[in-house]
Amino acid sequence: MNVIEIDHLTKYYGKTRGIIDVSFSVEGGEIFGFIGPNGAGKSTTIRTLLGLIYPTSGSAKIFGKDCIAHGPEIRRQIGYLPSEVFYYDGMKVGDLLRYSASFYRKDCSKRIQELAEVLDLDLTRKIDDLSYGNKKKVGIVQGLLHEPKLIILDEPTGGLDPLMQQKFFDLLLEENKKGATVLLSSHILSEVQRLCDRVAIIKDGRIVKVEKISTLKESNYKRFKCEFTAMPDANMFSIDGVENLTIDGNVASFLFRGDVNKVVRMLATLDITDIWAADPDLEEIFMHYYEKEA
Repeated sequence: MNVIEIDHLTKYYGKTRGIIDVSFSVEGGEIFGFIGPNGAGKSTTIRTLLGLIYPTSGSAKIFGKDCIAHGPEIRRQIGYLPSEVFYYDGMKVGDLLRYSASFYRKDCSKRIQELAEVLDLDLTRKIDDLSYGNKKKVGIVQGLLHEPKLIILDEPTGGLDPLMQQKFFDLLLEENKKGATVLLSSHILSEVQRLCDRVAIIKDGRIVKVEKISTLKESNYKRFKCEFTAMPDANMFSIDGVENLTIDGNVASFLFRGDVNKVVRMLATLDITDIWAADPDLEEIFMHYYEKEA
């Protein structure tokens, strides 16, 4: 059964584009990724899905119920972490979380304590005294304290250090094992690859592709940048998988898709001063992997 069903969802802000004809579904018990560059329409989709803003056209259902008509009922079973969190600065963390818990009419005190310990969050501190990362932790606890059936996360790891990110991912996997469905929005591809089975990719307000992560990984590119003592002939880079070659003085940059050993063997024949290898950004993946869809 699908927990989320989005059908041709469109949102305009006056004449300004929000999202256009967005359609995808999320199965029960799935960890589903929603990725795209900043400004692509991820947050607009989520806010429309939650009934925080109304769509221009199209529809969205959660648990089989329309998100607008049954908004209050649906939201009791959802944990939501927005990309930016804002709170009453003068409140203590514990008071704020107990106030949040009161909306669900259940005793969440034990759960709050457990989550605070996992995330190393001091419940006695005032919100105003917290760093951005610690405010994000408050948002995570707030989103999970009532043990929701659906967890919706919009850029959740901003401000968290790598160790805390791992603890957060472990928490999500734990909730998922208990039966929670997760929609994880991010512009960081590696985050989504670690957790998700499938992803919907959005760019310029439109869904580019709904894809299995396994397929996405097979099509992954690497970005190489090499500095040479003297620039070799450009024909040296004419091997299968090399794209977007640019040469600036003694520095060559290119994208590569395929067996990296081919690149390593080619570079081993040259006199290199320095070399960098990294994952390309999402824009590059869109331009190359989804060329035919564009």
